[in-house]
Amino acid sequence: MISKSFKTDELANYRLSIAPMMDCTDRHFRVLMRQITKKSLLYTEMIVAQALHFSKNRNKLLDFDEIEHPISIQLGGDNPNLLAEAAQMAQDWGYDEINLNIGCPSTKVKSGNFGACLMAKPKIVASCIEKMKKSCNIPITVKHRLGIDNLDSDDYLMQFVDNCSLAGADRFIIHARKAWLNGLNPKENRTIPPLQYERVENLKNNRPELIIELNGGINTINDCMKNLKVFDGVMVGRAAYSRPFVWRKIDSMIYGEQEKNLSRSKIIKKVIPFAQKHIEKDGRLWQVSKHIINLIENIPNAKILRQELSEKCQNQKADVAILKKIAQQLEDAGH
Repeated sequence: MISKSFKTDELANYRLSIAPMMDCTDRHFRVLMRQITKKSLLYTEMIVAQALHFSKNRNKLLDFDEIEHPISIQLGGDNPNLLAEAAQMAQDWGYDEINLNIGCPSTKVKSGNFGACLMAKPKIVASCIEKMKKSCNIPITVKHRLGIDNLDSDDYLMQFVDNCSLAGADRFIIHARKAWLNGLNPKENRTIPPLQYERVENLKNNRPELIIELNGGINTINDCMKNLKVFDGVMVGRAAYSRPFVWRKIDSMIYGEQEKNLSRSKIIKKVIPFAQKHIEKDGRLWQVSKHIINLIENIPNAKILRQELSEKCQNQKADVAILKKIAQQLEDAGH
């Protein structure tokens, strides 16, 4: 079923987003995070425009639950026409935003001539953005690096951003590292090139009218609060995926919402109806519960509970009874 998207002005006040991460930010993780933060912008994993074009099961690629709003779809590709078609599909499906991936440095993505390597081809990127803007009425954003290989000067970065802005990009999410496309794998590209927040700040100072969101090395809500004094938004990735519970105060600290007494047990109980619905559609409980495991940390018997959850939920016939049991054990222990 095609869902109804948020209005653009409802997204204008976003301050924090959860980064798109392959093999992590699937719809099951997004439902979990939506129990923790109602306000933050969530992202899909990257979906390749060419795959959407040729897919015989677009539902599998595009479907999401209503509770996931606000949600942005991240697209990958270098063909303006295919990206325009994908953007139209995304709008029709009810997504709130579309993000173009110009930041992924993986060999597979590079071989497909998209991702970070497109920073070397600003005209192609601009053409893609222009076509996408003409095909839909929802925001088009760009996620990119400071630069790639030897194309990483401040002048080059500013020129790249200017080209995207003129083409119609609504927001820039900048991972404050350059990427080495030769010599480093994706994991190394997330850690070895040094973080250079000052360069993103310099860009923001020179282009104050642009919406600039900072990504990279942001590990706590306090990190977010500090950087929100400089930038329009912040994006967190693996720090949120690996330790989702520590982000439970996002809405109160960043969005000024009334603080809620969220517990691990309450979060799991809220996910159970979604898990039940997933199983009824021939899904497996493990697809949901593998993300829940990261909720259970820094408490007594965490290792035992995690092991029980992992072992029992991987059974093909597992049902939500195990989630109810774990949630009750956590509640009884005050968690």
